[in-house]
Amino acid sequence: MNFHERLKLMRKSRGKTQQFMADSLNVILRLYQKYESGEVQPGFEKLVAIADTLDCSTDYLLCRDRWLEAHGDSGK
Repeated sequence: MNFHERLKLMRKSRGKTQQFMADSLNVILRLYQKYESGEVQPGFEKLVAIADTLDCSTDYLLCRDRWLEAHGDSGK
């Protein structure tokens, strides 16, 4: 699984629409849809805003949760 797949999965699991996410991030709907399709990746500030909006970690969205667990890293 990669970033755009996890983004879509988390959005749906939180019961949010693409329009809600676009509005929350202050971007147009088409740009948010490109995040979910993998055509465009958000910058650092948008990534943090996405994680905050979905109440999840950036590590999870970036598929680093398993790496951190495997290496015993607490994220510090």
